[in-house]
Amino acid sequence: MPALDLFDRNWPIWTYGEITPPAKFVHNEDGRRGIGISSLVSGGCIISGASLLNSLLFTGVQIHSYSHVEEAVILPYADVGRHCRLSKVVIDHGVKIPEGLVVGEDPEADAARFRRTEQGVCLITQPMINRLG
Repeated sequence: MPALDLFDRNWPIWTYGEITPPAKFVHNEDGRRGIGISSLVSGGCIISGASLLNSLLFTGVQIHSYSHVEEAVILPYADVGRHCRLSKVVIDHGVKIPEGLVVGEDPEADAARFRRTEQGVCLITQPMINRLG
């Protein structure tokens, strides 16, 4: 079975294509650098002084300064607040992640707050965030 290649023109993947501005990576200071490594970032996303690694961002996602996101799938129009550390997460459409949230470092805390798989992947929805108080 061939590996999935999103850029293979002989095997197109048909999706809804929203017209958006290109993705934007901003800020270039020590500790506050907008970067994305080994990631796919859709149009309308803003990585503002945050780091992104091995992740997939759908349309209109914003990740704010001093945050680090790794091994994430973030659905459209989610917003990640400042100073967050998120690892191995799937974030639902439109979720507002509060400033300073840490997911992926404490398995027991993650399982108490979110739906967590045996492999350590956490699903985060807005009702789950709302229950954090």
